[in-house]
Amino acid sequence: MKALLLYPQFPQSFWSYDRFMEIAGLKAAIPPLGIITVAALLPQDWEIRFCDRNVTLETAEDWQWCDLVIISAMLVQKPDFHALIKKAVQLGKQVAVGGPYPTSLPQDALDSGAHYLILDEGEITVPLFLEALSQGKNRGIFRAAEKPDVTLSPMPRFDLLKRDAYLMMAMQFSRGCPFSCEFCDIITLYGRKPRTKEPSQAIAELQTLYDLGWRGSLFIVDDNFIGNQRNVKRFLRELIPWVKQHNYPFTFITEASVNLAEDDELLHLMREAGFYAVFLGIETPDQDSLQVTNKLQNTRNPLIEACRKINQAGMLIYAGFIIGFDGERTGAGKRIQAFVEQTSIPQPMLGILQALPNTALWNRLQQEQRLVTGVGATEVGDQNSLMNFKPTRPLAEIAREYVETFWTLYEPQNYLRRCLQQCLNIDSRTEGKQTMQFSPGQGLRLVIQLIWLQGFQRAEIRGQFWRQLWIILMKKPQVLNMYLGLCAAGEHFWKYRILARKRITQQLGYDPLEAPVLSQPKPVLVKLS
Repeated sequence: MKALLLYPQFPQSFWSYDRFMEIAGLKAAIPPLGIITVAALLPQDWEIRFCDRNVTLETAEDWQWCDLVIISAMLVQKPDFHALIKKAVQLGKQVAVGGPYPTSLPQDALDSGAHYLILDEGEITVPLFLEALSQGKNRGIFRAAEKPDVTLSPMPRFDLLKRDAYLMMAMQFSRGCPFSCEFCDIITLYGRKPRTKEPSQAIAELQTLYDLGWRGSLFIVDDNFIGNQRNVKRFLRELIPWVKQHNYPFTFITEASVNLAEDDELLHLMREAGFYAVFLGIETPDQDSLQVTNKLQNTRNPLIEACRKINQAGMLIYAGFIIGFDGERTGAGKRIQAFVEQTSIPQPMLGILQALPNTALWNRLQQEQRLVTGVGATEVGDQNSLMNFKPTRPLAEIAREYVETFWTLYEPQNYLRRCLQQCLNIDSRTEGKQTMQFSPGQGLRLVIQLIWLQGFQRAEIRGQFWRQLWIILMKKPQVLNMYLGLCAAGEHFWKYRILARKRITQQLGYDPLEAPVLSQPKPVLVKLS
């Protein structure tokens, strides 16, 4: 069998870092770990070609060569995902699809003509697909009734990647999350019992990347790295001597729940292992909204204090925020903005609440007959979408707060000020390297372009750029790489805020920042189940 594995293109999004990638001479932030793990599950006698379409496009010869096309996608990749299925069908190829998007909305893939749906987690469903192929079946939907043991998961095919095209490499240690946030589809996809690899298994993956020549930052893509704290500590205790023995070849970034700040031992171990950053799902500083959405882990301790402790452990904070929770009071955007300023989180990801398929939020809103069809991220496939349900306060008010808050947070002076303060907040005393890393070629190119763009071209921040650079050099030169990387990322966000505003304007039919602010009707009260 000749299989062409394709990973669809991402549209411009918060995480695409388009302008940053251009400045650094890169193509994409991280590689697609799921599909190269699927590649490892395929028979060894198959011929495989892989194309991450965010890095390089497949050729006409690739299409002619293959018998089977395998595509994996997330929801944000929706447009290219469907275009690839339709092209493969038109060319007479068999098409198999998988990943979070078809797992959540399988009918979409069927409607575009996919022959095989390899859903849920591939360790179980890829063998079912292979068995169907061996029996000559030309269609099939393969689902898993249980969750696989990830200690049996194969080594991803890192060798298939054009590794020098990525900002970071990626690996996975665990799947699942113990919490029950109403809006989250991670627990729907991967369950509430975090399953982890063995420490030796994870170290073997790192060794493989090391042997392939990778040096630099590595994203541990777990949706909640600390979901199983016992096992993550076991891993970190083995990771620390490995990175020391190999002279700290990697620095790490991951995602975690805010209760990370409650565990001093865990913070210490992550610091010693070389974790330089963590993404937190903060969502909102409004305690009543956290209660409504069942994000109770964020209510146990003050969130600002949690951020301070994580900075003290040497880690930069990225964070997600959401507007549009049920019962939310007017001014939620201003309160998020104030929280971001207090914590100096440089790159807050702000979104409008979406009811994702099969989540507890989706099910509740369906019962309350509040879901709206034809709108939202599930329809349009991007992150700048109005909500796909009837909110409890005016949609126009929510849209205005979203655009206004996003626009202000990413005003260049505000952004650069937070970058400086966050880097100054970080306690960077550590034995090994604990900062964002670039290859020598990437780093030199980035610095030259950054100095030209922000030190000379951008008149509105030129003086601020030089003042802040001097402060970093004098006060904390050990985080210079991190600081310059954050500054360069600003070039992406300053363009992206224009796009986000444009997308909301198209959906509303008017620019929310130019519309007059009228007295708002009282919010509709909805009984919460």
